[in-house]
Amino acid sequence: MTDISNWIRLYCDISFNLFQDRIQFIGLQGSYARDEANEGSDIDPVLILDKFTFDDIQAYKSAMEKMPDSPPLCGFLSGVQELRSWLPGELFQFYYDTIPIYNSLDEIIRKPGKAQAKEAVLIGACGIYHGSIYNYTHSRSHQVLMSFFKSAVFTIQAEYFLKNGVFIRKHSELRRYLSSEEAYILDVSNNPETIDDNNFDLLSERIISWSSNLIK
Repeated sequence: MTDISNWIRLYCDISFNLFQDRIQFIGLQGSYARDEANEGSDIDPVLILDKFTFDDIQAYKSAMEKMPDSPPLCGFLSGVQELRSWLPGELFQFYYDTIPIYNSLDEIIRKPGKAQAKEAVLIGACGIYHGSIYNYTHSRSHQVLMSFFKSAVFTIQAEYFLKNGVFIRKHSELRRYLSSEEAYILDVSNNPETIDDNNFDLLSERIISWSSNLIK
């Protein structure tokens, strides 16, 4: 598995060589940030510049293609003004799931609280509800259904924060505090091979019912 410390060091060297003092923030999200990565995990770096033009995106893409062999990159790129103007509820997960590497997000955006957590829960539940119904009736994709189970974990994290005022980043730790239904959703999200033709209907019903109850 990738040595994330060495990878981050190289990523920062390349990024600073490319963008220099335009860099406002570098961070890490996802399973590597939670110290829960496995052989199939992506790496999720966060790079915030003073502004991001399409030329910057092209330059970044070319630079990342020259990185040594590593897991796929699924990071977040943005200019400062775009990030500051983002929906507060959508910034909730972004803020709490990001480990700072260079500078602090507090210098760019306001630390989310319970109001933003509530908005995050509703945004997440509504998206999962609508998407899961569409996927069941039209696409019937195992991969898409799994993506909703993974998204549900972020919504569960926000709901726990809303109720308790604490954000638990590690999924393995979060599981100890969940209801049986929430724990079931978390377990499915951690096992991509769980969904098959035999249980597609059952798992669709579970995620639709859970998101429906959360919305109501």
